[in-house]
Amino acid sequence: MEKGCIAIRWAPKGEGNFRRCGTPPKPSLCGVNVHCLPAGPLPTNAYLLAEPSLGLAVLIDAPLGIWDRVEPVLRKEGCRLGALWLTHGHWDHTQGAAEVVRRSGVPVSGHRDDQVLYETPEVMRPLTPEEIVMEPVTVDRWLADGELLEALGERVEVRHVPGHCPGSLLFYFPGRGVAFGGDALFRESVGRTDLPGGDHEALMRSIRTRIYTLADETTVFPGHGGPTSVGHEKENNPYVRA
Repeated sequence: MEKGCIAIRWAPKGEGNFRRCGTPPKPSLCGVNVHCLPAGPLPTNAYLLAEPSLGLAVLIDAPLGIWDRVEPVLRKEGCRLGALWLTHGHWDHTQGAAEVVRRSGVPVSGHRDDQVLYETPEVMRPLTPEEIVMEPVTVDRWLADGELLEALGERVEVRHVPGHCPGSLLFYFPGRGVAFGGDALFRESVGRTDLPGGDHEALMRSIRTRIYTLADETTVFPGHGGPTSVGHEKENNPYVRA
C-alpha cells in the first residue's frame, strides 16, 4: 500500500482497527479487511474488501494494473473475488476492469448513466494522453439509487451522487459507518465538473443531499488521496459547506 491511504481491519462490530498504509493488518478470522490499493497512472484508489471467514472479497474500482495488486492479497486472505463495483465510468477507474473480469470471471456493477463510458471508453480519447490504454467493460448489473446490496455479511446502501460523472455512485456500509464515494468528495475538495457530463450544481446537490446526510462520523474513502469524514467536510470543505 502507499501513503495517503489507510488500511482497516473490521473486527467485530464496534471495534475499529485503523493502521497507516505500509503496515500490514494482522491476520483476522472475522471481520472485513479493507485494502487500499492505489494503481494506474494518476494513481487511483481501488479498495479490496476481503472477508476471510467467508472466503469472499469485493473490489471497488479497477485502475490499470490492479489485478497484479489484487491477486496476491486474495491468495493471502484465502478469498475469491465475488464482485467488482464501479463508482463511475472515467477511464482511470475502469482501465483494469476488463482484465479483472478475464482473470476472475467476476460480475460487474455500475450505474446506467455511465453506460457509454463503460462500453465505449474511446469517447474519452480526446481528453486523455495518447498512450492511455482504454478497454471496454460489460456491466452485468445496473444499480439504482437507494438499492440495497448484501455483501460479505454486510448491508450496503447504493447512493447515486451525480455531478462529477452522470453515473457516479457511493457505496455506504451503515453497520460500519464507512462509505466509498469515488471522485464525488475528497478531503477538503470535490470532484472536477469540467469534463463532459460534469455538472457543478448537480455535484453540490449530491454532496449536500446524499453525502452530508450521513452521520458526521462516517468515514468517506475517495477515489484519490486519503480518507476524510462527513463531519470534517461539512465544517472545512471550501467548495461545499453543510
